Amino acid sequence: MPELSVLAVFLTGLLGGGHCVGMCGGIVTAMSFQGTQKQPFSYHLAYSSGRIASYTVAGALAGLLGSAAFLSDTLHPLQTGLYILAQGVLILLGLYLAGLSRAVLWLERAGGGLWQRLQPWLGRLLPIRNHTQALLAGSLWGWLPCGLVYSVLVSALAAGSAGQGALLLLAFGLGTLPNLLLMGWAADSLRHGLRRPWLRRLAGGVVAGLGVWGLLRLLH
Repeated sequence: MPELSVLAVFLTGLLGGGHCVGMCGGIVTAMSFQGTQKQPFSYHLAYSSGRIASYTVAGALAGLLGSAAFLSDTLHPLQTGLYILAQGVLILLGLYLAGLSRAVLWLERAGGGLWQRLQPWLGRLLPIRNHTQALLAGSLWGWLPCGLVYSVLVSALAAGSAGQGALLLLAFGLGTLPNLLLMGWAADSLRHGLRRPWLRRLAGGVVAGLGVWGLLRLLH
């Protein structure tokens, strides 16, 4: 069921908050201050809006690319392969959320070349002086190499359509919002709550279980 995949990637974004803050904390800090003045909260909304828009575009492109495999019955083995790959990555995401494996993060290396090209453009926008610049900076930030984003893109690739791919990345992006919008005291409190072992293992078990369930569906 597509809604279960959406739930899984939302949980990945929410429970992967520690990874997100670690990856993006430096960028958020750089964009949050002009001299000694902290920027208003509306700027952070603009940053995250741009970032999530980039995730959604990437998801749509992945879904569109993957949809080619669903246009012809002769490509059924490719469809099945993409589906199995997506469920396998879902299981790895669950293991990551549960704190049992970091194997899924090797995907971060895949986007290093693209980020090297985009990073100078982000630097040219600093310091941020208006909401338009904040939105543009956020849209560039969305292409920062991230193993969690790339893992969800694999699921988007197997989604079968641009719309479903975009929906998956949108759900993931919304899951990341609490940690990245509230990087001060509230984020620390939230992260401490989300890092409770029982909660991480429960959420990881749910995500991995959805991947296992998806693989079992192939047997019926």
